[in-house]
Amino acid sequence: MKRTLFAAVTLAASVIALPTTAAEKEPWQQAQETEVWEPVPTKVSVDDAGVPSDAIVLFGGSDLSAWESANDGSSAPWKVEGDVMVAAPKSGDIRTKQEFCDIQLHIEWQPPAEKDMEGPEGQGRGNSGVFFQERYEVQVLDSFGGETYPNGQAASVYKQHIPLVNATKPLDEWNVYDIIYKAPRFSDAGQLESPAYITVLHNGVLVQNHVEVQGPTAWIGHPPYEPHGCAPLRLQDHGNPSRFRNIWVREL
Repeated sequence: MKRTLFAAVTLAASVIALPTTAAEKEPWQQAQETEVWEPVPTKVSVDDAGVPSDAIVLFGGSDLSAWESANDGSSAPWKVEGDVMVAAPKSGDIRTKQEFCDIQLHIEWQPPAEKDMEGPEGQGRGNSGVFFQERYEVQVLDSFGGETYPNGQAASVYKQHIPLVNATKPLDEWNVYDIIYKAPRFSDAGQLESPAYITVLHNGVLVQNHVEVQGPTAWIGHPPYEPHGCAPLRLQDHGNPSRFRNIWVREL
């Protein structure tokens, strides 16, 4: 009995004499255990026009040197009026000379005056589009005054995702898209490993929240993904003199 009591007292004393490791450290030492010091983010500044210092400016208001015809790779057939890029109707789409995968895109757009629209209603009201990797479209359209099918209105992922709300401004005002685009991934064998995803802020309002792109944009049907690499950004000529300005991207 005495030996058992002695063992119990000895064990209790050893527990008291051996505090936990955490108790041995000061709070600031414990806090250091969850501090991560690398990598250190690169510093990025933003100029008076709101363009980040690490952005690639695709149209700053002076020329179309970053663009080419999507038909044959010749000089971009659209026009520059003041500091605005204007689609030349029936001239064809234009695309960037540079290819991209994951990007942050800023683009400002304005439909033409009502008299210059392709049609008075629906898809004729200042129709254009922003195509990522020349395949996946975010719609450009006057959805302030006109009506159309919701998965084809402004800020829709065309024929795939309806915007959460309609944030379109009137014809005489500029619309702004800030878009985060994540490109699809394919295996070496050409199998889809991860689809594309798109997040859209339209005039500062979240309207597409990391939605899954279901495949290339099509007017009819739903074509499947086909393997591809990085590719240009493309702007659509849909027969309307749509207007664009302040276009830049950040590679992610």
